[in-house]
Amino acid sequence: MAHQLRPVGLDFVETAPVRLVFGREMTAAPEAVFRALAQDVPGWSRWMTGVKSARPTEHGREVRLQGGVRFEETVIASTSPEVYAYRVDTANVPGAGAWLEEWHLTPYGAGTRVRMTFALDGTALFRAVCRLAAPGMGRAIREGLRALDAGL
Repeated sequence: MAHQLRPVGLDFVETAPVRLVFGREMTAAPEAVFRALAQDVPGWSRWMTGVKSARPTEHGREVRLQGGVRFEETVIASTSPEVYAYRVDTANVPGAGAWLEEWHLTPYGAGTRVRMTFALDGTALFRAVCRLAAPGMGRAIREGLRALDAGL
């Protein structure tokens, strides 16, 4: 059952009890990566294997993951082509209390250096599970970005 999460702002990226940061260099230019992240929301399912579907909504996105996890998100930063961030407003993830994801893009030669941060809070069990899941989440982000880069 989906439940409401605590609304947080972009500063939560620095203050969250759990911060998981992953990165990768890409050959695609920052503008192309930004468009794929922020403007081609349905395209996420083509390059991020865990995403079953994603669709834009009035203020953000609705995302369904493989395995039945659902999110409703609000985009809170979309400064092309540097920052794309959204907070999760509702989710069917037990124990989640606050959730923000930030994509930071910087030029790297002719390509892009991507830093993706999960900023999370919730019950002690939720925080512990997030920390334990970090290696798999990092692998999924890097593999997704590799597939996105190949597609761009």
